[in-house]
Amino acid sequence: MGTSAITVRDLTMAYGDVVLQRDLNFTVDTGDIFVIMGGSGCGKSTLLRHMIGLNEPRKGEILYGDESFTGAEPERRTEILRRIGVLYQSGALWSSMTLAENVALPLGEFTALEPDEIREVAELNLALVGLAGFEDYYPSDISGGMQKRAGLARAMALDPEVLFFDEPGAGLDPISSRLLDDLILELRDSLGATIVVVTHELASIFAIATDSVFLDAESRTMIATGVPTELRDSSTDERVRRFLRRGERQLES
Repeated sequence: MGTSAITVRDLTMAYGDVVLQRDLNFTVDTGDIFVIMGGSGCGKSTLLRHMIGLNEPRKGEILYGDESFTGAEPERRTEILRRIGVLYQSGALWSSMTLAENVALPLGEFTALEPDEIREVAELNLALVGLAGFEDYYPSDISGGMQKRAGLARAMALDPEVLFFDEPGAGLDPISSRLLDDLILELRDSLGATIVVVTHELASIFAIATDSVFLDAESRTMIATGVPTELRDSSTDERVRRFLRRGERQLES
């Protein structure tokens, strides 16, 4: 991928006759931690689903590097998707498999590694997210924060160029959420991955984001892009400032 890892161009998202968002245009640069933010019901997770091919746009396209993902043939789409890892809200782990077996799934499907090599890579990825020694635990044996980290280890299994996170802090206590933010920063620095995060949580937005897009539910389009701290301090749009300063109002009250 080149300087621009992902380009969203003239994108309209709709379910039937209901348009969620229209005219979305933004670029995710290589090495960014790019946050998709906005209030409830604005289409943040739906946008992520479009970016990984689970939903088809009503209009517009998504490019990886200079290549259209939207217009690619199915076989080529699959090749592009192998360079992508996704961490869903729940962690999406198989409850009947150990953590090592969960991480091994994509390795068994998409690589020619031998079983002992797959186990070694799975152990390495679990160690990278702080779960060394938990390889043979089941998801039900560990906390929600640890399940998120195990899901991240699986998302990293194929050494992706881009990692997607859908509300990574959902359901976590503030300490676990902060630890996950720290881990995201460490992975960006150590792996050189581009990271796209869907979140509405201010602490995470300010802690990790290098760039962002703000989706507005009322106007059904994007109304701001940029570094969240700069948008908080100098955006000319009251809706953006209100969203990014809501923590200040809670402290004052």
